[in-house]
Amino acid sequence: MIATLKFTTLLLAVVVCRATQDYGYKDVEEPTLGDSQYGSLWPLPQKVQMSTVAFKLSGVSFQIVDAKESSSGASCSLLQNAYRRYDEYIFPISRMQGQNKKKAFASVSELQVWITSADSECDNYPSVTSDESYELSVDSPVAVLKAPKVWGALRGLETFSQLVYEDEYGAKSINRTEIQDFPRFTHRGLLLDSSRHFLPIKVILANLEAMAWNKFNVFHWHIVDDPSFPYMSRTFPQLSQQGAYHPYTHVYTPSDVKMIIEFARLRGIRVVSEFDTPGHTQSWGKGQKDLLTPCYSGASPSGSFGPVNPILNTTYDFMAMFFKEVSTVFPDAYIHLGGDEVDFSCWKSNPDIQKFMAQQGFGTDYSKLESFYIQRLLDIVTTTNKGYMIWQEVIDNGVKLKSNTVVHVWMGNKFEEELQKVTEAGFTTILSAPWYLDYISYGQDWQKYYKVEPLSFNGTDAQKKLVVGGEACLWGEYVDATNLTPRLWYAADKPKCKKKNLRRYLSSPSILHCTVCNVRCFPPIPRPRASAVGERLWSDKDVKDTNDAYSRLIQHRCRMVQRGIPAEPLFTGYCAHEYKGV
Repeated sequence: MIATLKFTTLLLAVVVCRATQDYGYKDVEEPTLGDSQYGSLWPLPQKVQMSTVAFKLSGVSFQIVDAKESSSGASCSLLQNAYRRYDEYIFPISRMQGQNKKKAFASVSELQVWITSADSECDNYPSVTSDESYELSVDSPVAVLKAPKVWGALRGLETFSQLVYEDEYGAKSINRTEIQDFPRFTHRGLLLDSSRHFLPIKVILANLEAMAWNKFNVFHWHIVDDPSFPYMSRTFPQLSQQGAYHPYTHVYTPSDVKMIIEFARLRGIRVVSEFDTPGHTQSWGKGQKDLLTPCYSGASPSGSFGPVNPILNTTYDFMAMFFKEVSTVFPDAYIHLGGDEVDFSCWKSNPDIQKFMAQQGFGTDYSKLESFYIQRLLDIVTTTNKGYMIWQEVIDNGVKLKSNTVVHVWMGNKFEEELQKVTEAGFTTILSAPWYLDYISYGQDWQKYYKVEPLSFNGTDAQKKLVVGGEACLWGEYVDATNLTPRLWYAADKPKCKKKNLRRYLSSPSILHCTVCNVRCFPPIPRPRASAVGERLWSDKDVKDTNDAYSRLIQHRCRMVQRGIPAEPLFTGYCAHEYKGV
């Protein structure tokens, strides 16, 4: 795993943000909002008490250790890996250059991590019921992080690292602090699409790392779709051989999938795979004969294919074998079964489908045929002892669902009405409708994501308890390895002046002069976008001061840059440490 961590570090761009001692921008003209009393904490913990009393930390003597009372110890590789990772985050330069053996004064010498429950869950996979709560007490000479389970310890380690700041000489300090923290929602996800454009493993790992920094805990892996089938199945290898963009270079092997799942586990992140049917399956049909419905033009086949063919027994034989494999490869308790955007036109054109509809008494209501397919698929998945998630169209189309189905709301601006309807029917729900990050806009677009209140719909307290969280989604039509990370975590302000009118100050290259406006002009500043969703899903519902969030978010963005998440270039300029490739 150490090699994996080094590999991930290597692949990320090392970009240094020109910042003040607490990660803020020096030369960028922005509204004067003042420093937040919470420094650079993101997402904001539930309860924070910070003192002005400051303690020094030394890279020579400081260490993260297991508390004597802790139920976990040296054998817990999850925590030991996290200790090393966060030690390097806090002291990046001293660790890279080698520690100076000269003894340095430090008033906080240790962070002791105390897992309080008998079962630390160190060797488990995170689950929908994982306890991520923790308490953090920073004092001299020892700081203490207490958590019932390792998942809370991981979140607390991130918070501790965010409390550390440095002066202009690089000396590290931390203030006396008391924190009690837990997530508001249990499901805080990020969807990435690896079908429309193949995502190299290194890009996925890099974003899992960034997810942990923002306390996301679910990687929703939309792994296959119409354009390509990059998942390499052991049971049906022809699916990726025929359906992937390339059968060797653009696939995820079983060992690749295993590595991604383990990398995520070590950061307290679940990996929920999505295999969307009966629509979005064009790539499936390339490797599996007779799986898709032949479309007709009049009385003759048109040569094209539609959704999965729901009237053949061979379809369900295939699905049973395929999902049996998927259930063993992906250890999470849930599989996302999709079910969205099913085009009925091909079914309507097919004479065999028409005959089947008449035999079943479905008339011309093809949503009943969809329901027939979905119900049989749910029965198949149930035999694997997995739970399942589906997109909202399934319930919108009147499909009869099992009571433990999780409904994923994603459509339109009236998501409050959909949440009300779905929860009124008694279904557990997750929300994505207001958090589609592939919709690009200029300016302070992070604020629209930040201001969303997931429980703003009309409903009883019991209904609102059924909303277990949400996901930010980044679909892959216009996203690949070159721009996924910047687009996910950054959105640029629109320049106030036209590029052709700008001239650079020789004395300060980062500041520009507009020859038309006769004013100083500044390059646009990137805004972390997914981070805004992260705080909305973690922090208390009353945390909604955008001025305070702005102050913390600027500093948090620079911390992510310092740790290696690359920001795309926004204007002519340079970085002190340029990207050197991988």
